[in-house]
Amino acid sequence: MRCTALFFLAGVLLGAAEPRTITLKEAVDLALRQNPDVVMSRLDEQKAQLDVAASREGLMPRLIVGSGMAYTYGMPMSVEGSAPTVVQGRAVRSLYNAPQRRFTDMVRAEAAGAGHAAELVREDIALRTAVLYLDLERTARASGFARAQVESLQQVEAAVRLRVEEGRELEIEGKRAAVNLARARQRASSLESQRQLQARALALVLGLGATQDLLPAGEARPEPMLPENEEAAVRSALADHPDLKRIEASIQARGFEERAHRAARLPKIDLLAQYGLLARFNNYDLFFNRFQRNNVQLGASFAIPLFASPADQARAAKASVEARRLRAELDAARDRIEGGARDAWRRIQDAALEEEVARADLDLARQQVTVLLAQAGEGRASLAQVEQARVAEQERWLDLYAARYMLERARLELLHRAQRLTASLP
Repeated sequence: MRCTALFFLAGVLLGAAEPRTITLKEAVDLALRQNPDVVMSRLDEQKAQLDVAASREGLMPRLIVGSGMAYTYGMPMSVEGSAPTVVQGRAVRSLYNAPQRRFTDMVRAEAAGAGHAAELVREDIALRTAVLYLDLERTARASGFARAQVESLQQVEAAVRLRVEEGRELEIEGKRAAVNLARARQRASSLESQRQLQARALALVLGLGATQDLLPAGEARPEPMLPENEEAAVRSALADHPDLKRIEASIQARGFEERAHRAARLPKIDLLAQYGLLARFNNYDLFFNRFQRNNVQLGASFAIPLFASPADQARAAKASVEARRLRAELDAARDRIEGGARDAWRRIQDAALEEEVARADLDLARQQVTVLLAQAGEGRASLAQVEQARVAEQERWLDLYAARYMLERARLELLHRAQRLTASLP
């Protein structure tokens, strides 16, 4: 039994250690479902909606049924403000309560702001996940090239060592080849460690365990649809940005709060209905001219404040000041979003030029390898020269992938600024 349990535990651990291949779309979808920040923002949104339902309770009809039974010796007195009754019922309906209505509107606006805040968190997590995925993809590709570079430099080191033994190369060239090989091995090991760290960071963002290893699928992704020009990018970013909507909802909530406090000096009107079932053991027939078992009362309650409360006036002024502060924050947010959209657009243009240069360098390096292969076939170039040219070609490949990484990241940032990231993922 113990051996079975040990084998089962070992199988679970080995299964957990197996890397999981994932695409960019799968990573973003998984993060939007179970990322801790997204989950907490979703719960905050649900709490805000429940606050709306709770705030409406003061405006809804209320029916209270109970009993005020008590034994009476002497004249009947009140039980918690009501005459002693066998059964009593009370219904209250608010007919006019301006402060409560404004507070309900305030909570509803705050709930809308919580929804926009949750949307902002989702977009931020989507961008963070996409950037971490691109980092992991870039490092994984660089790690693969580093391993291939180690194999090429091993051949170079073996060829140079043979030429040194034959006396056709200086001994220092052999040492230089050995150092280059050792440096390549160290780089490959460092890149693999970096890949594992990035995989763990992405797993945490996805809500997976820290021990889960992830591998990028390396799929070919189509270019996303971008705005036509810089001005279109700015308009798209400012159109429906959740941060702007969140601040606007907060401004609206503070306006309702100010009106609620200023409405505290207005009258309040409630409709009332009350029923009471009386009993003779409470001595009603001894102290009142007439005893009636069933009693009903209908009416209205009026409350008219004669003087405005200084506290309400101060709270109203505070809400007004907060609304002005939020308007200034809204203007600053618009400027920040517009500037971010313009910067993202320019980064796309710069990254596109870098990719073009990197592609040209790669074409040149590949032509150099082709020339050296032809010369090696004619005996005019050594194997070491060919392998060194291949190493240079691999470096140009890395430069091209780095340029593509910067271009794709700039595109994702622009889509995030325009709040179209999740919708644009293939």
